[in-house]
Amino acid sequence: MEENLIVGLVGLAALITLIVIRLPIAYSMIVVGAVGVGFLNGFDILLAQLKDLAWAQFSIYDLSVVPMFVLMGNIATRVGLSSDLFRAANAWLGHLRGGVAMAAIAACAGFGSVCGSSLATASTMGQVALPELKRYKYAGSLATGTLAAGGVLGILIPPSIVLVIYAVIVEANIVTMFMAAFLPGILAVILFLLTIALYVRLRPDAGPRGSAVSREELLSATMAMVPVLIIFGLVIGGIYFGFFNPTPAAAVGVFLVALYGLLRRKLSFGGFRYALLETAKTTGMIYLILLGAELLKIFMARGGVPQAAAELMANSGLPPYSILVLLLIALIILGCLMDSLSMILLAIPFFWPVISELDFGLGPEELKIWFGILALIVVELGLITPPVGMNVFIISSMDKETPMKETFKGVAPFFMAEIVRVSLLVAFPAISLWLPRFFGNL
Repeated sequence: MEENLIVGLVGLAALITLIVIRLPIAYSMIVVGAVGVGFLNGFDILLAQLKDLAWAQFSIYDLSVVPMFVLMGNIATRVGLSSDLFRAANAWLGHLRGGVAMAAIAACAGFGSVCGSSLATASTMGQVALPELKRYKYAGSLATGTLAAGGVLGILIPPSIVLVIYAVIVEANIVTMFMAAFLPGILAVILFLLTIALYVRLRPDAGPRGSAVSREELLSATMAMVPVLIIFGLVIGGIYFGFFNPTPAAAVGVFLVALYGLLRRKLSFGGFRYALLETAKTTGMIYLILLGAELLKIFMARGGVPQAAAELMANSGLPPYSILVLLLIALIILGCLMDSLSMILLAIPFFWPVISELDFGLGPEELKIWFGILALIVVELGLITPPVGMNVFIISSMDKETPMKETFKGVAPFFMAEIVRVSLLVAFPAISLWLPRFFGNL
């Protein structure tokens, strides 16, 4: 057994090396997983498993929701839904000090509710809100920092692709995960708005007041946001109240977003074709990573690496919450090196066995949900953390006048707000678990 563990650890080191030298993570996991399983059990057995491994992985019904939600997000990006959201949020908040930045956060939350991708949220809202922030002479650090941080809202506010993948990995209920994510998502929006309010109170020149709009403009902008509320209400509300399973709900969402684009004459055949092609590319990438993760998981399980990690932590003498904090810090660090989906697929098969053996006073299903919400939040922090910070790179590429160093300074207050959110969720699991309990899912 010790020999298998040594092989597993060597494989883990090889995986990290391949990632560091920039081999795509899907290929890294496939290579290490396949070679490892072949070495431990023989390549004849590996080839026999490969005959049906992809089918067994991709035919999981819960995964059928992934391409539908990806398509919904791609269509939403094409039809200009983000512009309507920002216009409405700016009409209500723009006249406040720091109000345009607050409007950008509110719009990011709204767009994330139909997109489900942090990078797409940051990119799309950056194009919409950055010119307005520049027009009102917001400090470059606050403007770019707000948009980079606003992008992280895309992963947690349902629907979220990464949330679905986590649920599949730990065999949790997707509907319950969506319910659990709602209040932490709202908490993030509130904390971000408070962060901006405090920032401009300390530095009044960083976020000047925008222009107050007329009553007619306020009404017009609000009415333009109503379709988004209807789409979100029907999709997520339908899931929460049991009218739809996630996959039919996603199909309804695709239909409603496409209908919105057609009625507003913003969705052409070329735009729809582009959305379909992007969905195919993204879904293919996700499924390839899933296949690599499954191969790697088989190899690591046979090498005994997750079991050894769980045993090491259990025998460390550390309190459960200390172990949890250490794992969350590790996720933040690892999240700086790769995207959130890859990070979840790579880390959760190692971390979940450790957490599942600890006593937090929660049942097994509650523990899955609570840890999943915490893991997704801290993984997304990697998108705004040096040295990588993908959201920061995206926003900085749109604003050549603001040095990247200033953008990282701008996201620092939001990073601290996220640490506050994680601390609250660790201290009070009921924030994540109240809604699933209310609807009887736990």
